[in-house]
Amino acid sequence: MYVVLTILTIAAATFLTRLLPFLLFPANKKTPEFVLYLGRVLPYAIMGMLIIYCFKDVNFLSWPFGLPELLASLFVILAHKWKHNLLLSIGGGTVLYMILVQAVF
Repeated sequence: MYVVLTILTIAAATFLTRLLPFLLFPANKKTPEFVLYLGRVLPYAIMGMLIIYCFKDVNFLSWPFGLPELLASLFVILAHKWKHNLLLSIGGGTVLYMILVQAVF
């Protein structure tokens, strides 16, 4: 019963998060400027937060000096500039990082 209630709660929360924007911002009304502003700035803020989170525990003063993280990050940037494919850049960077951490460093 606990599992069923958990699944139903998750399903209801997911459904609510999908439905709520349509209820709050119907198609026949203008979207508030604040919401448009958040839509413009939040993606960059979230990416900045993720970058800080990824590098927060890296010790640049001892071996391997953050090399796996830096090399994987460089790969993500270059692959995205080259192909403009999020799956390739993020997935490839993750695979490269895991290879570097597990087999190289």
